[in-house]
Amino acid sequence: MRNWESYVRKVVPYVPGEQPNEQGMIKLNTNENPYPPSPEVARILQSSDADRLRLYPDPNCGMLVDAIADYYGKSSSEVFVGVGSDDVLAMIFLTFFCSGKPIFFPDITYSFYDVWADMLRIPYETKALDEHFLIRSEDYLGENGGIVFPNPNAPTGILMGLAEIESIVAKNRDVVVVVDEAYIDFGGESALPLTEKYDNLLVVQTFSKSRSMAGMRLGYAMGNAKLIGYLNDVKYSFNSYTMSRLALELGTAAIKDQEYFDQTRQKIMETREWTKERLRELGFSFGDSKSNFIFATHERIPAEEIFEALRKKKIYVRHFSKERIRDYLRISIGTKEEMETLIEFLRGYLL
Repeated sequence: MRNWESYVRKVVPYVPGEQPNEQGMIKLNTNENPYPPSPEVARILQSSDADRLRLYPDPNCGMLVDAIADYYGKSSSEVFVGVGSDDVLAMIFLTFFCSGKPIFFPDITYSFYDVWADMLRIPYETKALDEHFLIRSEDYLGENGGIVFPNPNAPTGILMGLAEIESIVAKNRDVVVVVDEAYIDFGGESALPLTEKYDNLLVVQTFSKSRSMAGMRLGYAMGNAKLIGYLNDVKYSFNSYTMSRLALELGTAAIKDQEYFDQTRQKIMETREWTKERLRELGFSFGDSKSNFIFATHERIPAEEIFEALRKKKIYVRHFSKERIRDYLRISIGTKEEMETLIEFLRGYLL
């Protein structure tokens, strides 16, 4: 090894879901929304003035911050935005998890958490989900440097109730607790009201799932103004111009279109419940997902075998090789027609 290599920050990177691009494929592997963004987003794209891109965007992201604050009935000082919720979460890790004590998160959860912790040299402990893949709030009571977990959890899709979340936050007042709500709009109740009571709570959401804007990279955190202020201090020390002019405009348009938002997420939830019924008939079992995906295992056929059979038909779902979940498939909810095609294939393959 050359001398300079001994000083390299070596990490095992996060592996994102496969992004195939094939004619006629059905892509159910990365929890994208099957419907386009709001028509207001399309309108702005069509009328966008390219000449404006020569100018820097607003470093305060005021247009989008104000729109998010207005939507949730918050002060703009209580909102932080970033380039997707991954960027927001990374900033949170960098800003708040600095005590030298281990942070806590579940053993089966969003697989970026341990990557950020390793990259930033943050010690961590994973807390095992129970036999039903539920987070046990009592596991998060020991001395720690911070807590982060998704709700609903990923990849399980299981929702934790607000009483349990409050129990974790209330018993960890000396550290920052982060609730990652990437999928909260598909049937869950947000922990956001708890931020009025607890100044150590941050709630993170995204435009990628329920607002159909994964390709635009828009995420945000909400919490006590002091927490948001610290986040902005780190952001401005890292990259002052995180959001493009176009992203700010499109995000603002998307969050203002409540009617379209409600229509599309309702369709996804209805299709999810229909798909649950069909999968049960085919011998699958799964928790009660409140997300835009189903995390399912089959009573007879190994998950990897089903995964490969689907792949050959250009139907893409997600399979994880991790020990406790290697016999599960994470199936994103597509359009009703896409899910009918999935079920039709599975019926012929399994029965």
